[in-house]
Amino acid sequence: MYLQKINLKNKYALVTGAGKGIGRACCLALSEGGATVIALSRTASDLDKLEKEIKKKKGKIIKIQCDVMNYVDLQEKLKRIKIIDILVNNAGTNIPEPFEKIKQQNMNYLVDLNLKAAFNVAQLVVKKMLKNKKRPGSIINMSSQLGHVGMSGRNIYIMTKFGIEGLTKGMSIEFAKKNIRVNSVAPTFVETPMIKRFFKNKKFKKMVIGKIPMGKIATDSDIATTVCFLASSASSMITGSSILIDGGWTAQ
Repeated sequence: MYLQKINLKNKYALVTGAGKGIGRACCLALSEGGATVIALSRTASDLDKLEKEIKKKKGKIIKIQCDVMNYVDLQEKLKRIKIIDILVNNAGTNIPEPFEKIKQQNMNYLVDLNLKAAFNVAQLVVKKMLKNKKRPGSIINMSSQLGHVGMSGRNIYIMTKFGIEGLTKGMSIEFAKKNIRVNSVAPTFVETPMIKRFFKNKKFKKMVIGKIPMGKIATDSDIATTVCFLASSASSMITGSSILIDGGWTAQ
């Protein structure tokens, strides 16, 4: 049999930023693949809604209400979890501003959330994976097409996502012989609440669609399906890679 299937039974998958958008979609997809989802979000109501959806389909979920930027709380909450096989390092955001008008507080916030918190989560999870070294580990860092190319008005976001790509490369080499694979997923603009806000600007929406050769933005299911592939043994020879889900944006 040559076709390897995505089978995540008996796997424990931690997803940060699990309450909305791509994080929520990843939780639902991982659950459909058979994993027990460890959903981490700041917002209790979002976690409760997600729990209902997953339990409705007979899936398993562990809820963690936590801000990934609160390292002490993060460390304490993750101490209670004994096994993590999969990490979807997804929590992040964007605050678009012209370069010369970027506010220090916004720059610090984006670097703290998109980069420092992602590093902290990865480090805490790796320590658990190394203790359970007989269980293959897969870390998927949520990057962006803007971790590969530039775009005006989004310089801090781009800086953080290039940082995520660098972190992915470094970790993949360091843990290649320790049964842990590390990859990134780099989407184009995706149908999420955050992007819907940006697309209220019709001129911006037209510009974005015009830059995607396929003429459409991605769905959260497109991203979640790729995440499940990287989480599974079907991708057992893939590490240090970035899978672009960008409709051809970066091929130009």
